[in-house]
Amino acid sequence: MHRRDFLTAAGAAAVAPALASAAPAAPGTASTQPDPAKGRLKQSVCRWCFSGIPLDELCRQAAAIGLKSVELLGPDEWAEPARHGLVCAVATNVSANPIGKGLNRVENHDAIVSQLESRLPEVAKAGIPNQIVFSGNRKGLPDDQGLANCVTGLKRIVPLAEKAGVTIIMELLNSRRDHGDYMCDRTAWGVELVKRVGSDRFKLLYDIYHMQIMEGDVIATITENAKFIGHYHTAGVPGRRDLDATQELNYPAICRAIADTGFTGYFGQEFMPRDGKNAIAALRSAAVTCTV
Repeated sequence: MHRRDFLTAAGAAAVAPALASAAPAAPGTASTQPDPAKGRLKQSVCRWCFSGIPLDELCRQAAAIGLKSVELLGPDEWAEPARHGLVCAVATNVSANPIGKGLNRVENHDAIVSQLESRLPEVAKAGIPNQIVFSGNRKGLPDDQGLANCVTGLKRIVPLAEKAGVTIIMELLNSRRDHGDYMCDRTAWGVELVKRVGSDRFKLLYDIYHMQIMEGDVIATITENAKFIGHYHTAGVPGRRDLDATQELNYPAICRAIADTGFTGYFGQEFMPRDGKNAIAALRSAAVTCTV
């Protein structure tokens, strides 16, 4: 299931069992686990993956686990994390820029730029560090032309991002399984885009799940391209599920590598819990796994 579908598919029926899983760890176990609040990475959780849980409760649970953010929120939700001592690390996309319709086509620029011109000052006022954008799908467009078009569009809005102190981040997504035909599906393409835009206020959202599917070689890629990355997302491969022993990525090693680059941004958990009855327990386990 894709992010765009899951947001509307999850319902209130998941709330009670998900919250039931939020009981404290068994006596004698908590002290032996790493504390996410004290780790070198500022961990976050993506709202859409836990949309069956009311936002205020998700924020409460996230704070109790030791996370620093609940992200991918719309304007009407931005105030909630602060009530729990959290931030919203990433503002959700503007309506003119869904995943498949993006900056790689010039005909989309006016609408996207106009909405971002309204959005960025609001994001800055809310204390949100990042605004997500998408490349859009190829639809027959060559990658080099799409790249040039993205540069043109981004250079129209980056000066405002610089003035507002907000970083625009374009997400790397896989086009092999989840987002067929998406253009920004390889790190090298994204890095070249960042270089051509030439602003510290435009970087990549490196999604570990998606790039494992497209490229592999995750730790070396992160280490070599750290200065071009402004945010990270997680999920287990295969299946976009829990960060447990059933998936192939070594998240403790990946997280150490990210921390060792000196990364100071946010690291977002974006997996779909395998068992809705134990969603918060799965989030807690993932946060502990990624604490370095």
